[in-house]
Amino acid sequence: MRILDVCAFYSPYGGGVKTYVRRKMELGAKLGHEIVILAPGEREEILEARDGAILATIPAPLLPLDRRYRYFDDEPALHAALDRWRPDFVEASSPWRSASMVARWQGSAARSLVMHADPLAAYAYRWFGTIANRETIDKGFSSFWQHLRRLDDGFDQVVTAGQGLARRLTEGGLTKVATIPMGVEPGYFSPTLRDESLRAELLASCGLGPEATLLIGVGRLAPEKRWPMVIEAAEAAAGRHPMGLVLIGTGTARSKVITAIGRNPHAQLFEPTSNREQLARVLASADALVHGCEAETFCMVAAEARASGLPLIVPDEGGAADQFVEGQGMLYRSADPVSLRDALTHFVDTTPMFHRMRATADAPSTRTMDQHFEELFASYQAMAYSRAA
Repeated sequence: MRILDVCAFYSPYGGGVKTYVRRKMELGAKLGHEIVILAPGEREEILEARDGAILATIPAPLLPLDRRYRYFDDEPALHAALDRWRPDFVEASSPWRSASMVARWQGSAARSLVMHADPLAAYAYRWFGTIANRETIDKGFSSFWQHLRRLDDGFDQVVTAGQGLARRLTEGGLTKVATIPMGVEPGYFSPTLRDESLRAELLASCGLGPEATLLIGVGRLAPEKRWPMVIEAAEAAAGRHPMGLVLIGTGTARSKVITAIGRNPHAQLFEPTSNREQLARVLASADALVHGCEAETFCMVAAEARASGLPLIVPDEGGAADQFVEGQGMLYRSADPVSLRDALTHFVDTTPMFHRMRATADAPSTRTMDQHFEELFASYQAMAYSRAA
């Protein structure tokens, strides 16, 4: 089956979507499918072609807010590309304008919308959550809910990676929601990669000795990730327990993160690495992953941390909460720095080593990306056959 992914979030500069796309291309071919990734690019070209997998682009402008990315803006050009590729199944990976374009395409292929983003949680609930409840906010954003229901009508399936988002979409009137959790890239992350020398080195960069607790945060430096809140809470908790915070990431909110760190020597910001083996070693060598974003659809880094035997200290909503296992870290109230501070303090009070022992024992059960794609492609085949029947 030829599966074409209209991949609005793809960027050659890396990130979770690139990791996801690469594994989709590799595994799809092994499972007997042809995977075509159609991304917005500088020009129309085939960037990569190998057995069973193609990465192609059509011309698209740069995204003003983050010029590492482009966005689909030419519906006839997108439809023409779909006509040329003649897919058996079409997947749209963004709930924005490109999904509407895919829904309006006149081709006969079955199609699925994969919710790789949760705009209401990332923006509306974050902006207005301190002054209104979600029911009120949803009423204020009724036009977006209408947009989502129209997409539900235009697709055969709406895929989410977690139960929280699936529940909200269903309560909002969508009728074709299916939850197919994502997973970690196999072969990279393991508790066996723990390196006490690396841990001591990272703590030393924070001006601390090996007796301190090492927290790791990984992800884009963007407002919805709430890194300044994480920095503030860690600094407050460190007043009771020595605690180092290492952040790995880059993005549009970098200056705000640097300002939040200020002169705090116990928090350090490092550029992200494209070396997956190096990231896996760093994760396995920390004492806990701390995350600030309640708007994740899956939270890949939390899953990678789980596979590394790392306890999680994460908000109680969104994809990060879906990764949490009781006794292997702490949940805190989303967007609440005091609750996060208390969670960090309680984590150390209850002995991080015990949390990590339980997380290490549970690490092999972490779901893999291959399991995700096997289930996803099976659902696509069933829908394609049903439509053809």
